[in-house]
Amino acid sequence: MKVKEIINALEEFAPLANAEDFDNVGLLVGDINTEVTGILVTLDTLEKTIDNAIAQHCNLVVSFHPILFSGLKKITGKNYVERVVLKAIKNDIAIYAIHTALDNVPHGVSKGMCDALGLTNRKVLIPKKGKIKKLTTYVPEDIYEKVRTALFEAGAGSIGNYESCSFSTYGEGTFLGKPESNPTKGERGKLQVEKELQLNVTFEAHLEKAILNTLFESHSYEEVAYEITTLDNSNQQIGMGMLGELPEALDTPSFLKFVAHSFQAKGVRHSVELEKPIKKVAVLGGSGSFAIEAAIHSGADAFITADLKYHQFYQAENKLILVDIGHYESEQFTKNILTDFLTKKFTNFAVVLEDENTNPIKYL
Repeated sequence: MKVKEIINALEEFAPLANAEDFDNVGLLVGDINTEVTGILVTLDTLEKTIDNAIAQHCNLVVSFHPILFSGLKKITGKNYVERVVLKAIKNDIAIYAIHTALDNVPHGVSKGMCDALGLTNRKVLIPKKGKIKKLTTYVPEDIYEKVRTALFEAGAGSIGNYESCSFSTYGEGTFLGKPESNPTKGERGKLQVEKELQLNVTFEAHLEKAILNTLFESHSYEEVAYEITTLDNSNQQIGMGMLGELPEALDTPSFLKFVAHSFQAKGVRHSVELEKPIKKVAVLGGSGSFAIEAAIHSGADAFITADLKYHQFYQAENKLILVDIGHYESEQFTKNILTDFLTKKFTNFAVVLEDENTNPIKYL
């Protein structure tokens, strides 16, 4: 099993196309053709992480946070980032980071937070736009079912809780083959009028290459006419944060104690307590201040996130309670999610869950 095969599986699980534009995800160090001896899964890649990988005979580190976020101009070992990269290269250890690609899938970071709280009736807090595309193509009647079925099998036609969604209209297509053409319908040099169906299907943006390959392979024409457009529709299955409901409403003091226990938080910062019971809860792992307005607009009674600044707590305005549980605490479940996935997917070598607490913040 090579590194690239592990990467292919990870990118089906959390497509890099869904990562935020500012992020640095994917294979950061190493060769995709290296044979994998073992995988170490971690939240952060530190020097001791590489030491643990060496000790456990793992030559691939799958990390949530990217050790390389901005470009390196020198690799001299003067800081922990450079030392990690140097040690990984010297020991032939590859490093893969998944970060916001995992933030934006429903089975990722937010799921871990929702599971910890036992939230039900979950939905994405901030659905992403620009991640749905539409294919329009023109297919002869005799191969229409073959082409449509192939596109469905490649992942086209999924809308929310439905799949195999499409729309078709009948019409006539015309074409005239040039001397160098090799038409599968009609003859070169003669105008061909063909009964066709216009087929429309939507698909997730990261599937575009696979969808086009499927179209070309299943279609009979030498030249396939098609259009791809990017839709402004929000993808309700992809996006940052999640909204859900507690099994039972809690008063604010009980809710805060429950949150601290659920995330094993050493300290919880929060805005002014509310008089109303808390039932509807929004969550977003990591630095989530940008989602405060979305949480308020969603009707959430509480928003759990991390890295809130002093003045941002004022934004609650008694509409909800803002709860900062800490960056590490909000994302701690990601390595378990990744380990579970990789363990089930690959059974022929070790997948090791890093047991080091990499939280750089300590509490009195």
